[in-house]
Parts: sequence; C-alpha cells; structure tokens
Amino acid sequence: MKVWVLGSGSRGNATVIDNGDSRVLVDAGFSARELKRRLGTAGIAPESIEALIVTHEHTDHVFGAARAARRWNWSLHASAGTVGAAPELASAGVRAFTAGDTLTFSSMQVHTVATSHDANDPVAVVATDIASGARAAVVLDLGRESPPLRTVLREVEVLVLESNHDEDLLAHGPYPISVQRRIAGYAGHLSNRAAGAIARACVHSGLQHLVLAHLSEQCNTPDHALATASAALARSRFRGQVTAASQDSVHGAFVGSRRGGRALQLGLGL
Repeated sequence: MKVWVLGSGSRGNATVIDNGDSRVLVDAGFSARELKRRLGTAGIAPESIEALIVTHEHTDHVFGAARAARRWNWSLHASAGTVGAAPELASAGVRAFTAGDTLTFSSMQVHTVATSHDANDPVAVVATDIASGARAAVVLDLGRESPPLRTVLREVEVLVLESNHDEDLLAHGPYPISVQRRIAGYAGHLSNRAAGAIARACVHSGLQHLVLAHLSEQCNTPDHALATASAALARSRFRGQVTAASQDSVHGAFVGSRRGGRALQLGLGL
C-alpha cells in the first residue's frame, strides 16, 4: 500500500492511496490544474485515479473536487451531509454515502468513520487492500477522537494524522480568543499533544509510517509536531518513521507492507 500526501494545510489537502491496482484520492482541496501538477510530481497520471472521496465540505478539502472529477471521469463520493453542504458536487455525479459505510473499488475497500469537526457529517477513511490486507488511514480535521475511530486505526500500516497546533503557540498566536476556542474545541482540530496520544494508543509493531498533517502555519512548526509525536511514541512498539507533511510539498510514497518487510520512503519536493 502506497500513500502520497500531495499537500496538507489550511490552503489545501489531497492524499493518494494506491495499492497497485486501485488509486483513490482523498480530498481535492486544490484546483484541478494544481492537482495535476502535484500528481505529476508524484509520477501519477490523473486519469489513473479511480475515485475521489471528499471527507467534508470545507474549501481546503473540496475546492477542486467537482471540476477534477468531471475532467478525469473519477467516481466522486461524499457523505450525505457533505453533499448537502457542497451542492456543486452534484454536477459531477456525486454518490452519497452514510458515515460508517464501506466503499468498494476495483481492489480496495475504504471504510468511512464519522469524526468530530465543525462540518456537516465529516468522515475519516481507512483503506484496505483486498488481496494483502494492508491498510492506510487518513484522519484530518478532528476535534476529538472516538472509540470507533481508535478501533479502526489499530491495525494500519500507514497513518496520516492531523497534528494541527501547538497549544502554547495557539494561546500566544495571532488568533482572537473565540477562534482559539474553536480550534481547540470538541469540533475543532487536534493539537500536537492530542495527536501524539492517539498515535500512541493506536501504535502496533506493523505501523510503518506516521505522517503528521494539516499543520497550522500560524500556530505550529514541523519541529514542534515531530518532537511531540516522537516523545509520545518513545518506549512504545513503534519502529517506523515519523514525517511532518507540509502545505507546499508532495510527500511520499509512504509504503506499508502487511508482510512486515522493511518500509521504504521516497521524499519528493515541489
């Protein structure tokens, strides 16, 4: 199972999950033109994407979804609440699902899990290679974890997990108190500390890559996020690699193998 993070942050999010026979794009928060450029950096032809799953209707996740799906004939999927909040998806023939549903593609199943965020019916996704059982998860824009989410994350080989803000930087940053409370609230975004706690709770010997994503450009730094995650995973069973994804670079491929072989990671930069 291979994962590329095409970019992650408040200005756009998109992640490719590839098991060799199926390629699924999770979110399309960039323009179609920018998506094509970033896919090209990863060596992926847009026409090779089988499906696009939109996790929720916020612009940094949905901006290019309808146009890109029409242009390259991708099947487009979103929760019923997301479809209702982003009516432009209908122009691309969106197929609505209910959070908790499992979507089946050529050789991959994608399980959707309801999440806590200030959107209309947001989800996280966990993809499974039907043949090998290898799994990868994308969890962004999460205010708080839930028992169902923790359960499905326990056996993934590649985990892309939001690590949005450092609590001290948020408290002393440029945002007014009302915005700080929204970000740190139940329906906001994960702090570095909360992301580290989730990672530690879900860690297992087969987890080969933890990719920290959606870092705030105002209230976080890669060094803060990496240090917090590394401290949380210290003395755990984790023997993989921790990477902080950025807004303006393509990161990957992060390769996860169910057979327990050594994971490989190739860094790409725009």
